[in-house]
Order: sequence, then C-alpha cells, then structure tokens
Amino acid sequence: MNVFLKNKDFRRFSVASFLSGAGDVLFYLAFMTYASKLQNYSLALSLIAISESVPKLFEIFGGYFADKTQNKFRNIFLCAIIRFVLYSLVGLLFVVNVSQWNLVLIIIGINFISDTVGSYSGGLVSPLIVDVVGEKEFGEAAGFNSGINQIINMGAQFIGAGLLLVMSYASLAFLNAGTFLLAGILYASVGFKHRKQQKPLETNQVNDQKFFATMKTSFNQVKKQKGLLTVVLVIALLNGSLGVIEPLTNIVLAAHKSTMVIGTYSFTIALMSVMSGAGFALGSMFGPQLFKKASVFSMTIVANILGIIMTGCVLSANTYAIFIAMFFLSATAGIASIKMSQWLVSSVDHKILATSMGMLNTILMAVGPVMTTVLTTISGTMNVYIALVILVAIEVVTLVGSVVVSFRIKGNEESKGKDKKAVVAE
Repeated sequence: MNVFLKNKDFRRFSVASFLSGAGDVLFYLAFMTYASKLQNYSLALSLIAISESVPKLFEIFGGYFADKTQNKFRNIFLCAIIRFVLYSLVGLLFVVNVSQWNLVLIIIGINFISDTVGSYSGGLVSPLIVDVVGEKEFGEAAGFNSGINQIINMGAQFIGAGLLLVMSYASLAFLNAGTFLLAGILYASVGFKHRKQQKPLETNQVNDQKFFATMKTSFNQVKKQKGLLTVVLVIALLNGSLGVIEPLTNIVLAAHKSTMVIGTYSFTIALMSVMSGAGFALGSMFGPQLFKKASVFSMTIVANILGIIMTGCVLSANTYAIFIAMFFLSATAGIASIKMSQWLVSSVDHKILATSMGMLNTILMAVGPVMTTVLTTISGTMNVYIALVILVAIEVVTLVGSVVVSFRIKGNEESKGKDKKAVVAE
C-alpha cells in the first residue's frame, strides 16, 4: 500500500493493470454468456476456456522476447494499441450480421491473439516495475497489485452480470477496448516523463542469448540459490492443491446437500470462491509487510499444514471449517508466492528477469491443471474420497520435503556463520 501511495510511476503502472484486468473480466463474462446460448454451448465454452488457458503457457516465450527488447515503453504502448484495435473489431463484429457460430470462432481467435500479445506485454512490465520501485520494495508492490487485481476480478464478475442487463455485447467489447487504450496511455506517460527528464528507466543491457541458452542461464542462477527451486515446486503444488480442492469440494457438497449447503448449492459454491479470493487478496496485499521477517520456508510450511487441515475439513464434510481453512490457506499461499517472487528478483540478472518470471509462472500454472485432471478423473472413475486421500498424501510429502530443505538451509547458514566468526577470531 505504501509504495502505491508514495510512488507516482508505480501508481500509473498499477492503475493501467487494474483497468485492463477489469475490462478483460467484464468481456469474458459477456462472451461466456453469449456462447452459453448457442445450441452446442458445451463445445463453445470448452473452446473459449482453451483460448484463455493456452496463451498463459506462452509467458516463458513472452518473457524471453521482452528481455530482448530495448525500448520497453514503446512496445508496451504498441501492445495496448493492438489489443485496443482487436477488441474494437470484436465490438464491430457484434454489430454486423454474422452467424452465431462464425462470430464465436472469430472472437475466440481474436481473444487468443490478444492474450498472446498480453503474455509479451506482461513480460515487458515486470522488469520496469523493478526499476520503478527497486528490488527491496518489489515484493510489496507485486503483492499490492496481485491483491487488488484479485478483488477487481471478484467485483467485476458481479458488475459484469449487472451490466449485461443494461448493455449490449458490443458495448462491453468496446469498453474492454477502451481499457486497453487507457492502459497504454498510462504506460506511455511514464516513459515520456523519464525520457523528457533524460532519465530513461530502460537499461541499456538486453539479453542477447538464444532461447535455450537463456533458459539454461536462468535455471542455473535459480539453482545457485539453495532452496529456491524447491520453494518454486512446493508453491506450485500448493497452487495445484488450491486448484483441485474446489472441484473436489463441490463433489462432496453435492453428496451432502442436506447438511453442507448454506442457502442454495450455487450460493455455497460462490461463497467458497469469495473466501478463497479474499484470502489470497488480503494475504498478497498486507502479508509481505506483516510477515516481513518470516522466511519463505516458514510460510510454505504453514501453508502446507493448512492444506492438510483444509483437505481434512473436506473429508469431514464441515462447510464452515472448509471456509475458514480455505481463507487462511489462500492468504498464506499468497504471502509465500510474493516472497518467492521477491527472492527470484534479487537472484537473477536483470536482463533475463522477464524470462525467469515467465518460466516461474509457467511452472506454477502447469501443475494446477495436471493435478485437477488427474484427481478429478480418479474421483469420477473411482471415488471422491480416494482422490482426497491421495491429495492428503501429496500434501504430507510436500510438507516433509519443505521441512527437510528448511532445516538444511538453516544448518548451512549457521555453519557459514560459525566459519566467519572463526576467521575473524584468527
């Protein structure tokens, strides 16, 4: 919060991110609603989900090309303009007479291109935020943005549902286009300001390595930081647990409607999402400051314990206990993620930072769908409780691994401290 209030440049970056994020959520909801009215709505909704998820796997490539970009502000602005043009075209397509399925397929293609451009744009933004706020305050800045974006995503879904009653699909597409244009102007304003003051934020150094060489360099630098790679994998598993626990809980909820449902089934599911989102938002926004002295290892251990408790609550079919555990698990996982990002920023060369962030995000996002697919398949073919027991086993193994690595790192640090004291005494 403090860095947002004190740093005008970061404030503009943040508002630009909030604008484009809100516009995306509003249009996504509208597009899903439109597609749900088609005759073969199941296929349409599946294609939309794929077009949304696949570009996220391109973040590693987006980061790589971002690290090779010299004039980052110019390209961020151009990316925003491209996305503005794309969604303006979507608005026009809704206005003209195009058959429903052709319209949906064209918009899916446009959405895919826009999100792919967004992967590159996101890679351009990350190193500039480090330049704007500094490495020490990056964790607080990233946590604040992550938390506010989470709140905006939750709020935009309710606002979008209301806007659909008074606005057309074309209007919401144009609104989304406008948010990208405003975001581009805000990014450009920061670049122009520093260029006018002859203090450009962009560093002269750019990555000149090829893709696989860059990946190797990034991996080696991360590997040198003892325990960082383990933390990445642990948090990926935590994110996977959070991703899979919701559909498994929904299955248990359906089997115990008489005892678990609060009001209605849909309301209970919505309330669960709100608890998860609120926990992650508050943890990301205020956690880095409140738990500044806590290590990333301690936060991952606590999160693992909460994950086991959460799964136990689902097994016991206790709705209120599930809500409480989910809130604290999401909050702790959010804090651990921010601390991990902070560690990464201070560990790798600035010129390959976007690539490293992209690689990190790819790992974090890939684990969730895999775990969800495997465990929900087990739930569907065998039994939901077998899937939950397997999830507990994964969480226990992850917890043991976290504790072992934490003690090893602590032991190494104490050993180094004793060696330094011995050298000084000599």
